Amino acid sequence: MTGATGFLGMQLLARILTESDRHVVALIRADDDDAATRRLHDALAMILPGPPLADRLTAIAADLEAPGLDLDRGTHDLLADRVTTILHCAASISFVLPLDESRRINVDGTRRMLDLARHCAARGDGLDRLAYISTAYVAGRHRGSFGPGQLVCGQTFRNAYERTKHEAEVLVRDAADAWGLPTQIFRPSIVVGERETGWTTSFNVLYGPYRSYAKGQYTVLPGKLDGVVDVVPVDFVADGVWALMHEPVTGGVATYMLTAGEHAPSLRVIRDTAVDYFAKGTPAIIHPTAFRVLAAPALGLLGGQKARTALSRSKPYFPYFEVETRYDARSTHAALHRHGIAPPRFGEFADRLLDFAVRAKWGKAIPPRAAVAPPIAAVA
Repeated sequence: MTGATGFLGMQLLARILTESDRHVVALIRADDDDAATRRLHDALAMILPGPPLADRLTAIAADLEAPGLDLDRGTHDLLADRVTTILHCAASISFVLPLDESRRINVDGTRRMLDLARHCAARGDGLDRLAYISTAYVAGRHRGSFGPGQLVCGQTFRNAYERTKHEAEVLVRDAADAWGLPTQIFRPSIVVGERETGWTTSFNVLYGPYRSYAKGQYTVLPGKLDGVVDVVPVDFVADGVWALMHEPVTGGVATYMLTAGEHAPSLRVIRDTAVDYFAKGTPAIIHPTAFRVLAAPALGLLGGQKARTALSRSKPYFPYFEVETRYDARSTHAALHRHGIAPPRFGEFADRLLDFAVRAKWGKAIPPRAAVAPPIAAVA
């Protein structure tokens, strides 16, 4: 497993540990295996109460950006002999990272994990499955419906994150076809805190604009009122991935859209949720072109340094307020229905997201999950 210390990764790791008896080898970016173990145990302490289940965990220092994952030959061969499932969650999710840096992590790192998968498939008991966490935003700026059977459709991209995740998914599909790897690809949309508690360790995309609005730092937003802001809680994604990883992989690549789909809120709903919760004035929604040309400079001048800072911090997220893509999740939702899993509507959990964000001081004082939530197994 990669990405075990990340927001989604730790949720998946918690499910593997609490709902199975499997042993997990976590590849962790660290100077050595001891440092990797400490990082992994610190992450687990945030999400699971009690001891870190060390007898079912092995942390290995690795680097997605280094040749051979920076593993010595003996370790690489040992993994190939013993590993039967690969869950590749690690990625840079930064919207502002330069393209070459994002490629080193998201594309080159995925290529190295595919090399490991090929070795696992050829040795030991073989490879049961490669599960790869992609994103619904491989759709880029594609207009209209975008489903699991689509990938390359002439789209452009909002940032290096989207472009490199698209390039990485192409790699995964090509490798699966060329080497016959049993592969599942999971495409979540915007992942936010848990539906019941709001708990999160990641305060990006929606959280920044919500915080700025709560502090009265802007009164207008760029976007389209009917733009799709496809938001899903992390427990829906983690439960979905874990459940679907029990489905057989037979022929080709199985792709799943872990999105709200037809239940996705519009920008109007996202805005009105903040207005209702914080009881402040309703921000005007201005077409992005007009905002860039007229509103943003005016707000910077009239609102002073705080307004300029808020606009600058929120700028990477504003493109997600004008999305014209409808993510077709019908087949995925049907598969999840067999496991008793369904995506909640944003209005059913939005207030809990904001309750937790305020309690956690927008990421400055995040309590352990056990302080606010029942055990993972009870949620799943």
